[in-house]
Amino acid sequence: MTTKDLYQLIRRPSVLTQTARSKSALQLDEKAGLFCPPISIGDRAVAYIKHEVEAIIQARIEEQTPEQIKQLVSELIKQRKAA
Repeated sequence: MTTKDLYQLIRRPSVLTQTARSKSALQLDEKAGLFCPPISIGDRAVAYIKHEVEAIIQARIEEQTPEQIKQLVSELIKQRKAA
């Protein structure tokens, strides 16, 4: 993964389209640990890290269990903090 991929950000409307989820369903997933939380990019703006969103979508395509997805989200957040 290149540095460009690591730091590419996408806004919430794009994430909602890619995941086919509603805003409230996405927020519930975040609270349940099934989706990585967004990062702040301004006083009233947030964005998601593109490769994290893609990894979670891929896990769902592979029909991973909620526990496996929670583990993936945990690992992605650890990678985020280490970068």
